[in-house]
Amino acid sequence: MKLVKTIEEVRQIVKEWRKQGLTVGLVPTMGYLHEGHQSLIRKSVEQNDRTVVSIFVNPIQFGPNEDLASYPRDIKRDMALVDETCGDLIFNPEPNEMYPSHFTTSVQTTEVTELLCGARRPVHFGGVCTVVSKLFHIVAPDRAYFGQKDAQQLAVIRRMVRDLNFDIEIVACPIVREADGLAKSSRNTYLNPQERIAARVLSQSLKLGLEQIEKGERDCKKIIQTITEHLQTEPLAKVDYVEIVDNENIQRVDRIQKEVLVAIAVYIGKTRLIDNFIYKCED
Repeated sequence: MKLVKTIEEVRQIVKEWRKQGLTVGLVPTMGYLHEGHQSLIRKSVEQNDRTVVSIFVNPIQFGPNEDLASYPRDIKRDMALVDETCGDLIFNPEPNEMYPSHFTTSVQTTEVTELLCGARRPVHFGGVCTVVSKLFHIVAPDRAYFGQKDAQQLAVIRRMVRDLNFDIEIVACPIVREADGLAKSSRNTYLNPQERIAARVLSQSLKLGLEQIEKGERDCKKIIQTITEHLQTEPLAKVDYVEIVDNENIQRVDRIQKEVLVAIAVYIGKTRLIDNFIYKCED
């Protein structure tokens, strides 16, 4: 496993792999890796001859009052986890490598960014699309791997790949959870012990919503009400949103008739956590 800091180094290594006829997978991350990231790396290792893991805290996807400065970073720890998971190359650039002076180009999407986190974080998905499109051009992978926990991001990337004709397969990987149901996230490290216990309310609330759907409920307002009411039983929880949307276009639906995304964002103390599930209606 090797770590490189420059675009040129990555391109040279990938060119050598291509000369050997090897396939390449890319796992884009912001670092402070956990078991969720490792599941993406494992899937890439399984499906490709070589795997590149990018570790880059992307400044342009953070808003003015968000946690760019405090976002957890530990490259030595990340290197050990990538090595343990059999990744081949880490691309860990500095911001000025990705965004040189007078950088003025960006990639934007519409429709799929209107609701959920896109409505709350107006600069976020423009920053995500810009950095991911750069990584796609730099690495030129056959496949790229994203976690289902960031469901709207996954929909945005899929739309960008379709609209801009990237010849890359996007592979979605299931949410990895703690034993008590909390979705793995680098931001979980912000939670104090009391908040960590309180955070269980996210997965518990979604479970109640899923059970309601599985019993035949199709009215989205009733399902949203069930999830919201359970979230509100936790004093440390402040609901940001509870939404049910079409899983492809991320637009609200009134009734569950096809594949939907049931998504929530909740503040536990000062920490904003997200979680979701997908339900495909067969009736």
